[in-house]
This record gives sequence, structure tokens and C-alpha cells, in this order.
Amino acid sequence: MAGGVIQQLLRRKLQSYSPNPLFVSSIITKNDGVGSTSSRSLKALALIGVGVSGLLGFATTTSADKAEHGLASLSYPWPHEGILSSYDHASIRQGEVKAMAAEIKMEDGPNYEGEMFTRPSKLSDRFSQSYANESAARFANGGAYPPYISLVTKARHNGQNYVFALLTGYRDPLVGVVIREGLHYNPHQPSCF
Repeated sequence: MAGGVIQQLLRRKLQSYSPNPLFVSSIITKNDGVGSTSSRSLKALALIGVGVSGLLGFATTTSADKAEHGLASLSYPWPHEGILSSYDHASIRQGEVKAMAAEIKMEDGPNYEGEMFTRPSKLSDRFSQSYANESAARFANGGAYPPYISLVTKARHNGQNYVFALLTGYRDPLVGVVIREGLHYNPHQPSCF
């Protein structure tokens, strides 16, 4: 223990005075309990390799993430954005949204007898799935699997602007853009190509 500490102190002292630190380190240690110089150099090389591959992986993920989202959506002046702004509380309190939600019947349960039942939906309910499974959804949408949109404004960058641009962005395709049969061109949704 003490010998290892003294050896490290001597190595640092000699390296600070020596014009060629590689020469001094090769003279001082052959094996100091931690590993030979060749194993240390292999560990350093492995560490550098991990660092470089991590940086490349991060850069690739970032560029793929940007390409996935398509055209950037514009920012619209929503009345509920801003530091002191909020939702229109008068319309929320009047129950307009609650009444719209109650029009949709939702399967819930089981009740005390173990049976499923339908009830009017609430604002806190998740959106019901439109299709029985992924295969039925792809068949109905020309091979494209529609996303689950309950929390899409939280999941996407610039969420509510993204949804607005997605809903209003359908137009004729640009010259040279080939769209599969049954799909429509929307520059905000790159999976339509």
C-alpha cells in the first residue's frame, strides 16, 4: 500500500522534471499491481473507442430524430400560451368540453358482478382505440399504422403547433414526390411518402 503511494509520487515528480514523460514511465513501472503499461494502454484505447462510438451514436440519433419529424411547424399565437396566459376558464366552467366528452360512450369495468359496462366518458379518460389491433389499423389506412394520439401534444416537439400543422397541412404533392396509393401528401408527416 505505502509502496504503491510512494511509487506514484516518485513517478509524478520524475515526469514533471523529465522532458520525455514516456521514457520515464517506461523506466519506472513494469507492473505496479494495477496492471502493466500495455494493459493500461489497452484500457485507454478501449475508453477512447467507447467515447468515439458514443459521440457518433449521439450524432446519428440526433440527425435521424430531426429527419423523422419532417418539416418544422410554425408557431401560432395560441391564446393560452405565455407566462400569464391560461385556458379560457369561462368555457371550461360552462361545461362545453365536459358535455362533448359525455357524448362518447366508453367501456369500463368490471362492476361488482365482473361484467364490463358502458358509461359516459370524462375529460380524464384516454382516447379509445379506433381499431381492434395493429393489423386492422394498417389494413384500413393503406399500410400506415396511425399513432396513438392521446398524448401526442406532449410527445412531439412544439406539440400543439405540430398537431395543427398536421391537420391543416394536406395538399397536392410536390413535383417528383411519389406517394403510395391510398396515402396523401403532408410535408409535416414524412411517413406519408
